[in-house]
This record gives sequence, structure tokens and C-alpha cells, in this order.
Amino acid sequence: MRAVVQRVDGASVVVGGETVGEIVGEGLCVLVGVTHDDTPEKAAVLARKLWSVRILEGEKSCSDNGSPLLVISQFTLYGDARKGRRPTWNAAAPGPVAEPLVDEVVAQLRALGATVATGRFGADMRVSLTNHGPFTIVIDV
Repeated sequence: MRAVVQRVDGASVVVGGETVGEIVGEGLCVLVGVTHDDTPEKAAVLARKLWSVRILEGEKSCSDNGSPLLVISQFTLYGDARKGRRPTWNAAAPGPVAEPLVDEVVAQLRALGATVATGRFGADMRVSLTNHGPFTIVIDV
């Protein structure tokens, strides 16, 4: 699993003109990609890392502050554009494999006590955020 994690001062996801997920104030906006060999165990490891990574103001984590997370599925994190002009998506898991694993990341975060908003899997989403820093990291598990 791969996550692109941004420290934000608020973020939202809009689908078809409707806000489907939003966090207000300091938190993390997390884009999650799934590849073919990912498992529910990897989803749990990613969730624990997201909950405890110390990248918020003052080297705090979401678990320290009770800060919310906005989790959005994004298969393009496994795109490969090294050859030619069109990326390939061969490394991205298909929807029936990926969707339950993204849902598992969210479920694991909530089990840890996190407040989690989400996008809508497979939808044409509009993501808005205010990146604080800017601060962006990539987490692979």
C-alpha cells in the first residue's frame, strides 16, 4: 500500500456538486493506493502509521491531538510513466480488490479512535485542501 500524506488546515472532497467528505482545522489528507499483493494486515499497519506519524505542528500526531484524517482512494499512485507518454496502471489493484482494503484502512483508523472522513471510491472527485507547510510525505507499507 502507498499513501501520500499531506498536513492540512482543512480539506474536502466533492462528488457531483455534493461534499462527501470534509475535515476542518489541522489534520491529514491521505491519498491511498493499493497494489496486487496488499492485504488487510498491511491496511492495519498503514492505519497505525497514519494515526501515529508525527508530522503535525509541534511534531505531534493525529493520536496526540485527536486531529481528523480525510482518506481518499487513488489508484494513480501506482501509475508508471517511465516509458512513452501514457502512464500504465498495471501495478494498481483492480477495484474489487482495492476498495475493501481502502475501507479497511478507514475501519482500522476508526478502531484506533480517529475521526475519519472519506472520498467516494471510483468517483470523479474534486479534492480541495490547504497544505500546511507545505508538508507532504509518502508512506509505503
